[in-house]
Amino acid sequence: MRTALVCGAGGFIGGHLVKRLKADGFWVRGVDIKAHEFAATEADDFVVGDLRDPVLCREVVDRRFDEIYQLAADMGGAGFVFTGENDADIMHNSGLINLNVLDAACRRLAPRIFYSSSACMYPAYNQMDPDNPNCEESSAYPAAPDSEYGWEKLFSERLYLAFSRCRGIDVRVARFHNIFGPEGTWTGGREKAPAALCRKIAEAKDGGVIDIWGDGTQTRSFHYVSECVEGVVRLMRSNFQGPVNIGSDEMVTINQLAEMIMAIAGKSVKLNHIPGPLGVRGRNSDNRLIAEKLDWKPSQPLSAGLATTYEWIARQIRSNSKAKVR
Repeated sequence: MRTALVCGAGGFIGGHLVKRLKADGFWVRGVDIKAHEFAATEADDFVVGDLRDPVLCREVVDRRFDEIYQLAADMGGAGFVFTGENDADIMHNSGLINLNVLDAACRRLAPRIFYSSSACMYPAYNQMDPDNPNCEESSAYPAAPDSEYGWEKLFSERLYLAFSRCRGIDVRVARFHNIFGPEGTWTGGREKAPAALCRKIAEAKDGGVIDIWGDGTQTRSFHYVSECVEGVVRLMRSNFQGPVNIGSDEMVTINQLAEMIMAIAGKSVKLNHIPGPLGVRGRNSDNRLIAEKLDWKPSQPLSAGLATTYEWIARQIRSNSKAKVR
């Protein structure tokens, strides 16, 4: 039986990836600093441990796994990444995790390892026009990410590619673009825009008001988690190393995103634009390279993923409300 290790299996994307690998017939070990918050793991073995600890890393990489997926990181949405308050933790924690996982994988002569980078590593100067952002893979240099989170991702890309050249480990690198869906963080400060807006609209009364950071004309694309996992698996089992974008190319403004969620909810709420951390003015996945190299690209419309995500978050809110009443 083929074996896989998923680092970050207690997280949003990692949890969905474990399910996919089990469906593909793998024996799966998951590892994370915490258990999954919203779903029971389907991993055959789940280790709760800190990947910043090199001893723990060597213990969980105790065999020559057929596939290793490294998604573990200290991360969150704009409210976590762009305030500057968490920069040291983001760089220190994620950097240690990647150094330790790579070292342990090389010790076991792992045949292939996947690393999840981020679109945040793209230069800020190419994302100032919300209508015409440039996130083509070749545009990464000269480097100028908009955050320390982006700089750490760029460093780690180079780390994995250096290990590939110098240590002979086969790596695959993808740059994720705003992955969303059910069973992800939706409150508490680390949630991303789709989850935050779904929560705010679900909690608001029809005709009420919700706050949005900025003027709402900043643009993004948002990629549903099942298609993200499909792209990851296709890249991992291809002959293409990357880096490559994995994301939707359906670009919307944040105001348009809110309007789409209102339509799903059957509500009309007023948007109150307030100051807040924003990141770049525009970002959209350029999918030409993934279409060329993998003969595949994401196709699910944003509205379909939002409908599923909104209903899941609305259920969480209802369940929490009932629990408080009790």
